[in-house]
Amino acid sequence: MVSSRSDISHINGNAPDHVKAFLADPTTLEDVSGQGQLVKGFGHDIISRMVVTEVSVNKKQEEPLKQEGRVVVKMKVEQDMVHGGLKIHGGCLAFIIDICTTFAMTALTLGTIGVKVTNVSLTLQLFYHSPAALGEDLRIVSTTLSVGGREFSARTEVWSDTHNRLVASGVHVKLTPSTPGISKL
Repeated sequence: MVSSRSDISHINGNAPDHVKAFLADPTTLEDVSGQGQLVKGFGHDIISRMVVTEVSVNKKQEEPLKQEGRVVVKMKVEQDMVHGGLKIHGGCLAFIIDICTTFAMTALTLGTIGVKVTNVSLTLQLFYHSPAALGEDLRIVSTTLSVGGREFSARTEVWSDTHNRLVASGVHVKLTPSTPGISKL
């Protein structure tokens, strides 16, 4: 674990320091007020154990005129993440993929346009490949797929570093909410 959440020396990648600093403490994404107020909501304990190890903004290999955000997170499977069989719960994996795709989207928008864009989930598609047991070390790799207009999408792979195998993967599509307007009713 890192000594300080404001320390970015352990974070690899080419993203600007301000992007790494924002993502160094994953609980910053719990500021749902937008006013720097930490809300200890659902999954706070899990988020607080995530360690961001890489933040990058790269040219997309398939679309060289576009860029992609990439964030790598490490964490250990702990008691509050498992079901009765002592394997990571599918709901917990969905939560981790939801959060980590948001990290990649945030890295891209902060690194390119300088702001964190607020968005909400439209779809989250998951695939479960193999179990991860209590105590296993996980590496979560998230990369943006497309960003345009109001739509954002990213993919995440959850790897067991303990057994060198893919645990789960997912694709997350998010939208920027429309601004409230005058009702037409």
